Amino acid sequence: MDSGPWKGCEQLSYHSALRLFRWSGTAQGSKIGGMCLVAVAWKVHPRWRLLMAGNRDEFHARPTAPLALWPEPAGIRAGRDLQSGGTWVGIETRGRVAVVTNVRDPLAQTISGPSRGALPVGFLQGIDPDAARHARDLAASARDYSPFNLLIADADSCEYIGNHPVLEHRTIAPGIHGMSNGGFDIPWPKTQRLCEAMLKWSETDATDPQPLWRALADEHHADDAQLPDTGIGLELERKLSPAFIRDPIYGTRASTIIAIDYEGRGYISERRFGPDGVFEGENALFNDARFEGHRLHASASPFRRTTAEIPRPTRSARVGDVAPTYGSGSIV
Repeated sequence: MDSGPWKGCEQLSYHSALRLFRWSGTAQGSKIGGMCLVAVAWKVHPRWRLLMAGNRDEFHARPTAPLALWPEPAGIRAGRDLQSGGTWVGIETRGRVAVVTNVRDPLAQTISGPSRGALPVGFLQGIDPDAARHARDLAASARDYSPFNLLIADADSCEYIGNHPVLEHRTIAPGIHGMSNGGFDIPWPKTQRLCEAMLKWSETDATDPQPLWRALADEHHADDAQLPDTGIGLELERKLSPAFIRDPIYGTRASTIIAIDYEGRGYISERRFGPDGVFEGENALFNDARFEGHRLHASASPFRRTTAEIPRPTRSARVGDVAPTYGSGSIV
């Protein structure tokens, strides 16, 4: 099948695979790569206080356990990296959420510290549920990790912590936000496309997540002029530009959707893929055992809003808005 300018680029070339292996095989990659694409809707949907959709890209040979309820630390629902023991995204019983991505910079200093997969676990297992306080406390040890972006959320706040190229902590305003392997809210093409899909879906009362699954399965390649320059060469920038990467060596291993309502109840759902993007299975876990077995569609959703109606965002709630506006005023 002729794929236009992408003809002949369906698989990683030997040299591209070697460069990618060398980059990810440093201390950055030998720990855990985390997610590679995330879009978040924070306090804009009429039903869900937090919506998250993202893809984890990784070498297919890296051992990974599927989404499950962890026996220890108790209460965590997440996949598990069997090489380093951490996770890339997860939720826990009280509705707290954590997700980590790496920062793509082959010139970054090699760090032999703890796995970045420990960052989500550290928050989700914590006795203190306060996301803002956890973020402030993490600043003291953030430099011990290879470059990362970490997003954590509780009932009151959504916090971003990054450590490359400089240490950064910010409290996230309500709106649509995204991150990939650059900084927070950096408009890489695939990040923008996923955030636009999240924005469109968040403007409705829908609970069926199929539009988000379709966005995560998007294999659209960005034009060369839109690609970031992260130091890995144009061929690899092209290869890594879609939301969903299909390849026998390195590609999208898991797609994840998280929805947490305004009472802290919700679910995490995962679809898994093998080499060449072959579907390998899916499952979903609620964070409240009373609702296990319920379907995740609007007609059978166990979650019914009991709080005041949240104003629906207008089109002015753009990707990365600092203070999105609403039909009945602004959230501060």
